[in-house]
Amino acid sequence: MADKTIRVGFVGAGNNCRRHHIPKLKAQPGVEIVAVANRSKESGERVAKEFGIARVASDWREVIGAPDVDAICIGTWPNMHAELTIAALEAGKHVLCEARMAMNAAEGRRMLEAARKKPNLVTQLVPGPPTLELDPTVKRLVAEGYVGEVLTVELQATQQARFADIGETLHWRQNAALSGNNVLNMGIWYETMMRWVGPAQAVMAMTKIAVPRRKDESGAWQDVKVPDHVDILATLGSGAVAHLRFSSLTAFAPAPEAWIFGSEGTLRIEPEAKRLSGGRRGDKALAEITIPAEQRVGWRVEEEFVNAIRGREKISHTTFEDGVRYMAFTDAVAKSAASGQGVEVAAL
Repeated sequence: MADKTIRVGFVGAGNNCRRHHIPKLKAQPGVEIVAVANRSKESGERVAKEFGIARVASDWREVIGAPDVDAICIGTWPNMHAELTIAALEAGKHVLCEARMAMNAAEGRRMLEAARKKPNLVTQLVPGPPTLELDPTVKRLVAEGYVGEVLTVELQATQQARFADIGETLHWRQNAALSGNNVLNMGIWYETMMRWVGPAQAVMAMTKIAVPRRKDESGAWQDVKVPDHVDILATLGSGAVAHLRFSSLTAFAPAPEAWIFGSEGTLRIEPEAKRLSGGRRGDKALAEITIPAEQRVGWRVEEEFVNAIRGREKISHTTFEDGVRYMAFTDAVAKSAASGQGVEVAAL
């Protein structure tokens, strides 16, 4: 499809789709958004009106089965990602799927298996965005030995700097029936960490549910199964150890940040400031590391997806293989928290 128009259909059009995928796909040369199916026909019509999408479907199968659709963007909750991805691939469509690949690693592996059966089709997961502008430099410095041997990684990422949202309605991210084993922004950040230092081999996790019951949209009380806070100790494939904390309970906590400590140097990653600092043996303090503007790649998800369909580049952010890796980590964290034992992270 090097020169042909790429016709895209949306199944699910939530906040991220409206902020990023729809306008940024429309901005790509030779791309047309032809259909959308949302949670309801009415909500789909609102999205279509906002973005000038010609066709609104009442059932997602109409979009995936449409002969004038070449690619599917999946913006639903995780509980539908596997079913939609597999159906789209079987229908011969390229797939761009929202982050939180699936409910668990088993579903992720089914998605990967379906993708491998269709090597002519492009599959991509929306990447964790917090450090995209910094990642190439961090990865390069670690590979070049700036920190020497990586010894330990510290990562803390508060999802919101406020007190526990007692009394608020059950959010889909707090509903295990919709989000599976995914916890807060853990998968996004673990995916990010993998870019720098590789995957974990084993984890020990402790979690906290601060508000055990919440009302759903209908007003019915539901037990909350998804933690509001998780602390994780992990061993990495490189032999390093890591401490990761994700929380929506830590009011007035500092901004998210990560540290990579090595035998010869230290790196500090500050996503909100988009700042990278480092220091090596013999230095008296950390100093900011200048990153040239051309190396601050940032968000280019839609461009990468379109270029991959046209055969101009390969997907790097993020592959289904990496998605299965972060889902395996997510499963291991859930098992460890439930059992109180260390759990190995399943290999790809």
